[in-house]
Amino acid sequence: MSSAALVDAARRALAESADPARAPEMRRYMKSEMPYRGVPKPERAKLAKTLFAEHALPDVESWTRAVLSLWRDASFREERYLAIDLTGDRRYRPWQTPERLPLYEELIVTGAWWDYVDEIASRRVGPILRAHPEEMSVHMRRWARDADPWKRRTSIICQLGSKADTDTELLADCIEPSIGDRDFFLRKGIGWALRQHTRVDPGWVVHFVDTHPDLSPLSKREALRNL
Repeated sequence: MSSAALVDAARRALAESADPARAPEMRRYMKSEMPYRGVPKPERAKLAKTLFAEHALPDVESWTRAVLSLWRDASFREERYLAIDLTGDRRYRPWQTPERLPLYEELIVTGAWWDYVDEIASRRVGPILRAHPEEMSVHMRRWARDADPWKRRTSIICQLGSKADTDTELLADCIEPSIGDRDFFLRKGIGWALRQHTRVDPGWVVHFVDTHPDLSPLSKREALRNL
């Protein structure tokens, strides 16, 4: 009942905050098949803060049900944004373990667009990787060779927040299987991940670029942009 109450309250709150004049432009910008309510991110963040405080969930099962209900049964894109917001609520941080990877995999594969995937990759999968490097590295190396391009992008960019703790061997292993892929989001993701690491070790990035001549021009340009 607690998960259902949260989901119902979330949908009501989004409907009450809807801006029909704003919604079409948001949908065009994101090239979304799913319509928008027209609730901008700052207002959605306020809604999430209130909703999650008023409808605290008692266990990981009810939390998972709420996330998946908001996600799977969404009629508007903001419902899925709230699902992702719920996965990151501080109350549920202890549940961020490798056991949650199948949940995030579903969101990544069925979401299949950068606004969903990048948040999950860098702010959900990444922290789990840093907390459980040995177990998660195995999964990320597997994802790096998966047929699904969004799982591959996740493996590439999941260390964006790792800074000096970046596992460069893992980063290289996740980039290399996608170097020859022509997918824009993979090429952009490779460049983004490398550029982020120039803040910590520019020499490593330059060496990686120099020793991987098959990197696309886009990936190279993005990787070296700040050098």
